[in-house]
Amino acid sequence: MADMLVKLYDLPPLSPAAAGLEKRGVSIQRAMAADRRRILDWVEAHFERGWADECGVTFARRPISTFLAVEDGRLLGFACHEATCKNFFGPTGVLPAARGRGIGRALLLACLHDMAAQGYAYAIIGGVGPADFYTRAVGAALIPDSTPGIYGRLIGSNPS
Repeated sequence: MADMLVKLYDLPPLSPAAAGLEKRGVSIQRAMAADRRRILDWVEAHFERGWADECGVTFARRPISTFLAVEDGRLLGFACHEATCKNFFGPTGVLPAARGRGIGRALLLACLHDMAAQGYAYAIIGGVGPADFYTRAVGAALIPDSTPGIYGRLIGSNPS
């Protein structure tokens, strides 16, 4: 899977996406250290262990670089940045039953705006799956010759 590049100085605003979700009872919030184990267990149960491992790194950052979508005290999705590499967005995931509500886009924007506030001009989305989503949501562009990217170095990976 290829990497993508996003211009952080030309992002859509976060507030309309977050406010629209808030009206429907979904909040976008930064993770708290006290919830670390619950969040990592949830990510591993609903997505994969490797994503939970990456997410775990973000709890060592100050501020924590994981954002959550929460409805009635239940997790619906998560998004991280600065997990495997500095200036990288991901991993991210939204429960299948909660998709199509704008949650993934709001989580993406929360992370990217946080990265912009830290002084980055560009962000890398590593090993993307839904490239069309990222292009539509934030104008991300594929980085030529970026497959397999950093994830090709994982132990047991088969770079293609």
